[in-house]
Amino acid sequence: MTIQNLKSQNLILFEVISGSRSFGLNTPTSDTDIKGVYYLPKEKFFGLDYIPQVSNETNDEVYYEIGRFVELLLKNNPNILEILASPEDCILYKHPLMERLQLGDFLSKLCKDSFAGYAVTQIKKARGLNKKIVNPMPKEKKNLLDFCYVLNGYETVSLLAFLKENNWNQEQIGLVNLPNSKGMFAMFYDENKTLGYKGIIQKETSNEVSLSSIPKDEKLMGYLSCNQDGYSKYCKEYTEYWNWIEKRNEDRYNTNQQHGKNYDSKNMMHTIRLLQTAEQILSTGKLNIRVSNRDELLDIKAGNKEYDDLLEMADQLIASIESHYVTSNLPDKPDEEKAVQTLIKIREELYK
Repeated sequence: MTIQNLKSQNLILFEVISGSRSFGLNTPTSDTDIKGVYYLPKEKFFGLDYIPQVSNETNDEVYYEIGRFVELLLKNNPNILEILASPEDCILYKHPLMERLQLGDFLSKLCKDSFAGYAVTQIKKARGLNKKIVNPMPKEKKNLLDFCYVLNGYETVSLLAFLKENNWNQEQIGLVNLPNSKGMFAMFYDENKTLGYKGIIQKETSNEVSLSSIPKDEKLMGYLSCNQDGYSKYCKEYTEYWNWIEKRNEDRYNTNQQHGKNYDSKNMMHTIRLLQTAEQILSTGKLNIRVSNRDELLDIKAGNKEYDDLLEMADQLIASIESHYVTSNLPDKPDEEKAVQTLIKIREELYK
């Protein structure tokens, strides 16, 4: 099932322009995102081929099956509530049956966790991006040897420095596990390459050191410490960083580099917008997604705010949301039974 299938079979119930254009935050370079609601052909809905969501390859056009749409409305999902709250000038098509889904029937105190909770997740992402920008990782990947150290009295020496100083090869080293000492090994050296030691690692991509069988009376050459947990963490961060490099939006990244604030300014703009939206819902009981502070939000997007100031702004909004949550007249959650009955009536009309 594709979006074209939905349209060719007249299955669309609701179609809107979403994102920055619906928020009133679009600029000349903004993309046009499309969101919508559809219903399935009768045989697919009643059979085994239920399809809850359809999108295009770039995911900037996403359509939800009517049941999935109502399910997410009941959870006060931010994206879904914003679709239903689309301004009139952003509505491309609206089936008369969609009039039965009224925004006021779904707004509830759940928005504190759905909107604000999502915003907090975005703040964590912004911090993670901040770390990537400030701490770029070399393309050449380290191996486990970089996380090994040799005990030298009361100090430790990096294994690589130790090998260079002694003119040793790691392939001629034999290790024996020390009992009750995590990551600690007794170290022996096969000067003549006759003892069959396995070396510290057998290949560059090894995730753990190798152990060898050591003949009796061989001379102990020292003790090795291997930080395997540190290497595992490094591998994860390396993969995340270079995946991010590969997939990042270059225009957006270059904007962040130009303003030099070391955070994703577009991410932070939407984070603040989400928090302000949650505050609006809880304080007024209504949802108007067309922002009244366009200049302020675009100023954040342009990187004209300090990162710490934005975090403080977010903290203040979260405190305000908590306060309005206590005094809000909204229900704790939407009336699920009413929503389900509305959905059933819509489907009865569609499939009769």
